Amino acid sequence: MSDNASVYLDNHATTRIDPDVFESMIPWFTDSYGNAGSGTHVMGTSARDAVESARRRVADTVGATAREIVFTSGATESVNLAIAGVVSRQPSGQCVVPVTEHVAVLDVVDQLERNGLSVCRVPVAAKDTETPGALDLNLLDEMIGAGTSLVSVMFANNEIGTVHPISAIADIVHSHGALLHVDCAQAIGNCSIDVTTSGADLASFSAHKCHGPKGVGALYVRRQQRIVRINPQVFGGGQERGLRSGTLNVPGIVGMGHACELASKRLDESIEQMTTLRAKLWDLLVDTIPGIQLNGPLLDRGVRLPNNLNVLIPGIDGSTLLAELSRTGVAASAGSACSSEQPRPSHVLLALGLSEEEVRQSIRFGLSRMTTSQEIQSASERLQAAIQSLGSA
Repeated sequence: MSDNASVYLDNHATTRIDPDVFESMIPWFTDSYGNAGSGTHVMGTSARDAVESARRRVADTVGATAREIVFTSGATESVNLAIAGVVSRQPSGQCVVPVTEHVAVLDVVDQLERNGLSVCRVPVAAKDTETPGALDLNLLDEMIGAGTSLVSVMFANNEIGTVHPISAIADIVHSHGALLHVDCAQAIGNCSIDVTTSGADLASFSAHKCHGPKGVGALYVRRQQRIVRINPQVFGGGQERGLRSGTLNVPGIVGMGHACELASKRLDESIEQMTTLRAKLWDLLVDTIPGIQLNGPLLDRGVRLPNNLNVLIPGIDGSTLLAELSRTGVAASAGSACSSEQPRPSHVLLALGLSEEEVRQSIRFGLSRMTTSQEIQSASERLQAAIQSLGSA
């Protein structure tokens, strides 16, 4: 790569669309542009068939059956449909969520709480423990009350990469007669997912986190072993078995199906590649940046996303550093892109016990299967130069 080439390390926010995925979408914009709900002509039925083919691909990737997949506009809508869909059936129940959940979860439960829902927020392990960000399953068991209707836990944290033991959590949740929703936005393409064997009742996905298009996602609603019922939140045409009305985004759905299929085929190779490059980046940073600290679980314990690295650089303001990195062509972030319009200290890092000052000195790197060793080397060099530049300013 050239010295001036951009280095994109913000793959928790979004990923580059795979060229093969993009190519698979083009005909559904230009030639076969029928509405999947129009069954009276070939273009409509072709679109419907393409949607059903994509549905099977997504289902195969996550260990579901096709009839358990509901297409949405993305993980945020899927999360809202899952949580509000369950709560609206049991409005007097309780919802339990860890304090480190994505804002898509926290904001919807906050809104439902204002409307009368009882919400229980579970703390996580602190920064000085063996697995920062992890849930104490005994504490979770204690905090799930008799009236709990839903527990929502992310598969893997988008800021510090903590991977939660979903099967064990599902056993606890089900012992209380509650349902489990799992936010899998960060896991797809980075972890092996089987919603059936893990015990999830509902699970949310987004295409653009695994080299698919933006604006399309899916919600898994269990129909095997036990049937999970939720109330729709969008009404109109009765699409998606009445659970999510609206004209289907056929090109996006086709792209999501193809992206999921590719992510599944390349999963083992991708995990090995990202783990190796993440370790290289960390080693380079440790060797060149005095006092740098790791936020989140240790890298070699198998309880962290393979593409995640969140670090604290003492004495350097993270926002200023990110601006300097951006000027040199390196894309990284301070945390969740979904809350970047309202910048505030990361609720995830604060939950680990970091001070506001420490949180503001932290930045996040997110790799993907498209990240190269040369990019990691270049990013490290540019980061070191940026820190030196800020230190001498």
